[in-house]
Amino acid sequence: MSYAFYGWETATIPPAQPDNFPSIRSPQELYDALRTVWCAETCAPRMRKDWSPENPTLGQCSITAFLVQDIFGGRVYGIPLGDGNYHLYNVAAGRCFDLTSEQFGEKARNLVYENNPEQFREIHFAKAEKRARYELLRERLRRSLAGRA
Repeated sequence: MSYAFYGWETATIPPAQPDNFPSIRSPQELYDALRTVWCAETCAPRMRKDWSPENPTLGQCSITAFLVQDIFGGRVYGIPLGDGNYHLYNVAAGRCFDLTSEQFGEKARNLVYENNPEQFREIHFAKAEKRARYELLRERLRRSLAGRA
């Protein structure tokens, strides 16, 4: 199968924490599952008015990157966007990938995935709304995967 997110071709790593979501065996499988659970409520509030099922990754980067880290380990980095915000992505087992890069459409080609600052959940989750969105995404994923069993 072909994907459009950045790094999909090499994002073939096994979970570092397989007990977190036992049925997820690769970032591609996680992406497939997240496509069914990303929603306006998990989207960053400043982008929510533009969220749609046609662009489900919009406003989902930080909470998704930390969920990826929960499953695959590694580190989370942020690409400065010039407006004070960062676009977050993952590097795990030596592989760089970004499950939410599609939100940028054609502009995704301009994202630079090198020499970016590491991002930490303690800082991001200091915002109660962001932590709540992360917990909602994680719970929606758990429910969705339980429904497959």
